[in-house]
Formats: sequence, structure tokens, C-alpha cells
Amino acid sequence: MKTDKDKPWTWVRYREGFCNGCYGSCCTMPVEVKASDLIRLQAADQDEAETSLKKLAKRLSKEGIISSFRESTELFTLSSRPNGDCLFLHEKTRLCTRYEQRPDVCRKFPEIGPRPGFCPVKKMG
Repeated sequence: MKTDKDKPWTWVRYREGFCNGCYGSCCTMPVEVKASDLIRLQAADQDEAETSLKKLAKRLSKEGIISSFRESTELFTLSSRPNGDCLFLHEKTRLCTRYEQRPDVCRKFPEIGPRPGFCPVKKMG
């Protein structure tokens, strides 16, 4: 069966090594981050995050780093490229260009997500 990132029931149970040679399907899903993730990504600093998340969201939206901010949950959604890729996913290698600074949600995938423990793995070909 072919996996489809938009259909979690098609995902396969994650196993060690799935990321090796993977197309990065998980990096084409919406990424919701906290202010602490934005600080780690060096898109914001601590003072700015503590002063006003709304102002921070306005700036990051204007810069194209986020696409939305939900004040009730204090979650920011990172912007995607027109093809759906994460801003930080390298177009050719399909590797994260900010791997060491990546958000917690990326660090914990696939432990968390639409189908915990499963992955929309798609090998490059």
C-alpha cells in the first residue's frame, strides 16, 4: 500500500532507519510551534516573546516565517513553500536545514502527531 501524508490510516509503523533516504513527507505537514521553538530557530528572541506574542506573530507573518498564530493556544504555524514543503526543508537533499534547532514537534515525530508511532514514509526515487 502507498502511504499518503493526508491519510494517516495509510501510514506504516515507524521503525529505526525510516528517515534514511526518506522523501520527508512529515516535513510537508503543517508545523505548529511554540515561542520557545521560534527562539531556538533564531526567528525570535526571549525578550520579544515575553513582551507580546501578537506583535511577534505580526512581524513573523510579515517576514513570511509563519502563516498564522492562535492566541488561545499560543501556537504559531510555520509557513510552507508553495509545494507544501517546510521552509527549512532543503529542496534537493530533502534534509532539514535547521536540524539542530528544529521545533519540538519535529523532534518528537512520530511519537506525537496525527497517528502516534506511525509514519508517512515515502522513499526518494
